[in-house]
Amino acid sequence: MSTVAVVDYGMGNLRSVAKALEHVAPAGTRVRVTDAAGEIAAAERVVFPGQGAAGDCMRAIAARGLRQPLLEAAHTRPFFGMCMGLQVLLGRSEENGGTDCLGVFGGEVRAFAPGLSDADGARLKIPHMGWNEVVQRPHPLWDGIANNTRFYFVHGYYATPADTSLVVGTTDYGHDFCSALAHGNLFACQFHPEKSSTAGLTLLHNFLRWDGGA
Repeated sequence: MSTVAVVDYGMGNLRSVAKALEHVAPAGTRVRVTDAAGEIAAAERVVFPGQGAAGDCMRAIAARGLRQPLLEAAHTRPFFGMCMGLQVLLGRSEENGGTDCLGVFGGEVRAFAPGLSDADGARLKIPHMGWNEVVQRPHPLWDGIANNTRFYFVHGYYATPADTSLVVGTTDYGHDFCSALAHGNLFACQFHPEKSSTAGLTLLHNFLRWDGGA
């Protein structure tokens, strides 16, 4: 039996993520919502969802002893980060007066500046909330998903990885930002696949059948 660990650190829409994974999982796959380091270490695949503030997220990870299991999983098996699960992969976030994150990749998470406007000059609301297009760069998890497909976002901060070759998806909200990144066995997105209708389910379907290669 293949096991997928959905990391529970007390923040995030875990039930809807688990249900979406179960809906598209191959027969014999067990989706387990867990905060147990041993279960995360033993799972064949790890999904790291999240929402809320960076400082709260990192404190919750530390309190549950999940930092090392997450770092190990991010380097050794198919790993999917969602929303805050993308942002905390970088070195530091501006949120909460500055928060040190997991540091899997160099770079920082920045706040959307006040006064952003779209191409027609209309003021954009912060946080960025709703459906928006993702411009893809080649990656196996986009298989079956048309370029410029719309996904569902809820966030006031965005990732700026130091290595731009990691970026496999960009979205325009006043300016282009990284909405998906990937490296080796890891894929992470700023949007919420579990809230993104057929395209989000297709992305999860692809992840559950992905061997972690480019």
